[in-house]
Amino acid sequence: MATVNTVMGPLDTSKLGFTLMHEHILSAVPPLLREYPELMGENPLGRTVAELKQVKAAGVGSILDATTPDLGRDVNFLAEVSHLSGVNIIICTGWWLTVPAVFANLSIDQLTAMFVKDVEKGIAGTGIKAGILKAAADMPGVTPELEKVHRAVARAHLKTGVPIMLHSYSPGQVGRQQLAILKDEGVKPERIKFDHSNDTTDTEYLLSLLDEGCYLGLDRYPGRNASPLARTRTMKVLIDAGYAGKLCPSHDRTIIGIQGDATPPAELERRKLNPHGYLYIKNVVFRQLKEMGVSDKVIDSLCIEGPRNFFEGK
Repeated sequence: MATVNTVMGPLDTSKLGFTLMHEHILSAVPPLLREYPELMGENPLGRTVAELKQVKAAGVGSILDATTPDLGRDVNFLAEVSHLSGVNIIICTGWWLTVPAVFANLSIDQLTAMFVKDVEKGIAGTGIKAGILKAAADMPGVTPELEKVHRAVARAHLKTGVPIMLHSYSPGQVGRQQLAILKDEGVKPERIKFDHSNDTTDTEYLLSLLDEGCYLGLDRYPGRNASPLARTRTMKVLIDAGYAGKLCPSHDRTIIGIQGDATPPAELERRKLNPHGYLYIKNVVFRQLKEMGVSDKVIDSLCIEGPRNFFEGK
């Protein structure tokens, strides 16, 4: 059987259970939790553990934390959270959109070595290993500096076998550019997951990625560009096309972020729309799918088969 790296060590993919494949347990500017913890609100560890214990009791077994170093990845915090809550946590390596100027002076192979180290040896001397690689592109498309990260992630994948998740701007079909770059580096489409795919209702585009063999992250529940109901209707079309086992529904939700006046307005609106937290999909989306005529068997497989198939490279 295949295994995936978690913050508590390797885990057999058969033990992942119900898995949310794009969340942010802690997300902030990198040094804030350590140097200015007051910006994170009172008792961030206790709040996080309490919420994840509730989530686990409701049937969620694993969470993929999509927080890269530039988004404030803190592997020690996540390891403690996993240990105390019992939820499996998979972390990523790679980079999001805020590419530092110093990257311009690094070669693709130097970046590749950074990411490979995070997978094979562990992050920052902790021994905690990344279970997935991440690259990103948004409205401007794949800029030259982001292309360098994509190619480094691709090469790190080929060296480690760890799959790839992509932040993508689906309304602009940016995934086509990203897929072309990764395929040029020799990555097989079935090792790639395009996240934020349900920011568009263009099912022709989404089906084209699925037809290539890619996986889709149907996250941002609720989110921008498309209403929650429109997102579920899009999922229904993809399920009816036979691709339930290639879908990874999730929320792209942050538990611990900057509190108070510094909280981004978009995050405040998201919290208002989602009182269910990491259980929105279970409590709301699955009910919508059932009302649309999706069978209990298929609904019960969502968030289980897709993540497992993805990590097993099917």
